[in-house]
Amino acid sequence: MIRTRRIAIFYVAFVTALSVVFLMTPLVVTVIVSFANSTVFTLPPPDWSFRWYERMAARAGLIPSLLLSLQIAAISTAISLIAGTLCAIATVRGRFPGRDAIATFVVSPLMMPGLVVGVAMLQFLRELGLRDAYTSLLIAHIVITMPYVMRTVMASLSLFDFSLIDAARTLGCSYPRALRKVMVPVLAPAFLTSGLFAFLASLDNYPISIFFTDPRTKTLPIQMLQFLEEQPDPSIAAMSACLILLTIVVLFVGDRLVGLRRLADF
Repeated sequence: MIRTRRIAIFYVAFVTALSVVFLMTPLVVTVIVSFANSTVFTLPPPDWSFRWYERMAARAGLIPSLLLSLQIAAISTAISLIAGTLCAIATVRGRFPGRDAIATFVVSPLMMPGLVVGVAMLQFLRELGLRDAYTSLLIAHIVITMPYVMRTVMASLSLFDFSLIDAARTLGCSYPRALRKVMVPVLAPAFLTSGLFAFLASLDNYPISIFFTDPRTKTLPIQMLQFLEEQPDPSIAAMSACLILLTIVVLFVGDRLVGLRRLADF
């Protein structure tokens, strides 16, 4: 029995290691290529240089697409933080029929392929008569960022003792002040972390954004795809390396504020 258990543990560890290597290898290769001096994607690089990071900043169309992505990500994250937090509180504290169904519906965009969500959103917005690319893009990004907020805030609320609010009220605090003094400090880390993840998910989204862009409205991932099709060079790898660095920063902040294990256990 002990030998069988050891074999099972070894097998699981081996498969996990292979999965990590399989997923991380493209990221490592991308970062290495971004520092290559060669004009083509060469591995190993013949020499090291920062030329592609300099070239990245000089790319025509990159800055407008980056500013658009930052704007869409900031607005959609702000709206998702408000709506997602209210939905999480109502779901955890409410006692009404269909509560679990509503919670599942809000987080359902995370359970479906992005292309499926994009096609459905495109058809829905066209049926409503909405043709503006910017507004459609913003609505689509709210749909895909709200689940991150609701998941994280619900995970934090599930560990919160709401009797502390009643205790604060018995000590003389009004209900709004009790919420501000007791609940807000507890939810603040989850609120900030969910905002970071939502912002990153919006900034890096491609499969849904592609349905709501036009020649004048292109997000950063869509612009990077156009660069890859028209002028492929390692500056694309430099852009990807910057996004990878941003992801690492967000994960580090989330781990320090809330804990990745706590987020994964939800």
